[in-house]
Amino acid sequence: MMRQYDLVERVRSYNPDTNEDLLNRAYVYAMKAHGSQTRASGDPYFTHPLEVAAILTDLKLDDATIVAALLHDTIEDTEATRAEIDRFFGPEIGALVEGLTKLKRLELVSREAKQAENLRKLLLAIADDVRVLLVKLADRLHNMRTLEFVPEASRRRIAEETLDIYAPLAGRMGMQEMREELEDLSFRTLDPQAYGVVMQRLDALADRNRNLIGEIESQLSRKFRDHGLTARVFGRRKRPFSIWTKMERKSIGFEQLSDIFGFRVIMPDLESCYRALGIVHTTWPVVPGRFKDYISTPKQNDYRSIHTTVIGPGKQRVELQIRTEDMDQIAELGIAAHAFYKDDVASPTERLKRESNAFAWLRHTIGILSESANPEEFLEHTKLELFHDQVFCFTPKGKLIALPRHANVIDFAYAVHTDVGNSAVGCKINGKFAALSSELQNGDEVEVLTSDAQSAPPSAWETLAITGKARAAIRRATRTAVRDQYAGLGRRIVERLFERTKLEYADDKLKGALPRLARASVEDVMAAVGRGEIKASDVARAMYPDYKEERVVRYGAKKTAAPATAAKSPTTPATEPHRGPFAIPISGLNSGLPVKFAPNGGAVPGDRIVGIVTPGEGITIYPIQSPALKDFEDEPERWLDVRWDVDETSPQRFPARIRVENVNEPGSLAQVATVIAEHDGNIDNISMSRRSPDFTELTIDLEVYDLKHLSAIINQLRAKTIVARVDRVNG
Repeated sequence: MMRQYDLVERVRSYNPDTNEDLLNRAYVYAMKAHGSQTRASGDPYFTHPLEVAAILTDLKLDDATIVAALLHDTIEDTEATRAEIDRFFGPEIGALVEGLTKLKRLELVSREAKQAENLRKLLLAIADDVRVLLVKLADRLHNMRTLEFVPEASRRRIAEETLDIYAPLAGRMGMQEMREELEDLSFRTLDPQAYGVVMQRLDALADRNRNLIGEIESQLSRKFRDHGLTARVFGRRKRPFSIWTKMERKSIGFEQLSDIFGFRVIMPDLESCYRALGIVHTTWPVVPGRFKDYISTPKQNDYRSIHTTVIGPGKQRVELQIRTEDMDQIAELGIAAHAFYKDDVASPTERLKRESNAFAWLRHTIGILSESANPEEFLEHTKLELFHDQVFCFTPKGKLIALPRHANVIDFAYAVHTDVGNSAVGCKINGKFAALSSELQNGDEVEVLTSDAQSAPPSAWETLAITGKARAAIRRATRTAVRDQYAGLGRRIVERLFERTKLEYADDKLKGALPRLARASVEDVMAAVGRGEIKASDVARAMYPDYKEERVVRYGAKKTAAPATAAKSPTTPATEPHRGPFAIPISGLNSGLPVKFAPNGGAVPGDRIVGIVTPGEGITIYPIQSPALKDFEDEPERWLDVRWDVDETSPQRFPARIRVENVNEPGSLAQVATVIAEHDGNIDNISMSRRSPDFTELTIDLEVYDLKHLSAIINQLRAKTIVARVDRVNG
């Protein structure tokens, strides 16, 4: 175990002005707080926060971060409190430790929900102080290094979480070295056999090519010296997880990989990087499609480097990364490469906002917090955002938009602005019209065409979008549109009830009754009525406590007032004047409101129809002659007049049911089916029952265009000699 003065010396090696007393007090406090606690390995628990602090000294972090690492588990796992930490070490360190403390006593229904809530809290804490992330990543790295002592079931879960969230999060913050180690440790746990095979092949290849690597390094260095450049050149083999994922992604074997070894070329300044590139490209043939300039167009995590691949010495493919010393530091350490201990009046997080583009992604991700309906949805969005392979596209005005690989125009539109995404109706890619689902490539110029007539995107876009921002915005817009439609429906239901009962309705009066309805706004009440969660009579009773609900009888000897929502028919008399239907467009099942047809018999255009609101299910459409409407005779507020809104240029089929009694002889069923097929009907379902030795009853669920189409089929069936009777069924 690292001793007290060892830790102080590690910090002093890069920060001569370290507060030795602060470090010593934190060391002693944490050791006493954890006391006799032990880890799964049997080691004293205090060895864990001590090793986390040691990892952070390798990143040359400030005193407050090192102290927070020593104390990061005290609030969660000991008797220590935030108030005590603040008193002994100050509110800055207290806030860091609090940000690292997991949610306690969190009763959520799933592990995913708990994981999401902890990630949500972590990201919010990072937004306040980025050092929280550095401690958290170091904490996870040490836990992964000692994962073999954890029970096997938990081991796999921790490795999956690391691979899904923490390794990509390190990558998003530019901490490439830590990301690669986290990935390899997870890979070794999740697929030890594959890890072992890759390592064995890598070691054998390294032994075989040891002289070749040295030769390439020396030839490159000599070539740069000949042109008056001082360069530091060194070879580096790829990590096992990176190799394995490339083999899986491209479906190739280990022997087919040509870039297992890469070479770093570290130059003294920016100009030298491009001079070195020119020397390399004029000396050896370039491999087409393998050049990327991340200096002129940095990645969102601040990564800057020139990538190129040439057929170099010995006819070997040589992958080169050309960068300056500062770029190399940021490429390996990311945000940790910024020296927190330097004199600066600003806070570390404020300095990072000035110096690091990684914060732009963090702010964007936190923006999704307010758009996520539940923890699992937030976790989904965050995982989508963490994968950082990117394409770079441009708006017509030249603004750079960075997107994940495989992103399409829908993702681009939402990356520009949520309103642009919601109103997008078309696009041009490099001046040519294209589909909104078109996958984008590096360098594409994308112009999104919008229309004021479209205020909400089609819900199907959610399955097409790749980015979390786009999916969240589409989901929110869809929820808002449906809620608005429910609110409009609910308002009409409430207003009709008040008209029929001669009560005065006003939004201001309803506002005073909101507490009795447990809703925050008038629109919330109306949407709840539209969804069937609240009855219109409940609204009346909340506004007028003396209100008594009248009983309305639609079927039976005694006829009282029928609500104006019911369509007039011989079976539904109305004593009040008809006020006109509340028109809900019915065009198949594609309405914005959840609409379905009567389960036993359906309805087709040409039928006079009525809608019944069902709590939690939307609206069910019945033909006006359906006997099933008797079940709703005592609930007038659930009745809606509806109309058909069928686009004759795009015919759709609707459900209907018929009952056919036919002669029981060979081929009779085939004749019935032939009649239906010849008249362009579609059989959705069929059932048979034997009524007598001579006759069979067929119940057939059909799909037809309208009442005229259904009548034609019925008439043709009746003309058949094998058919004794045909009737339409209305359930």
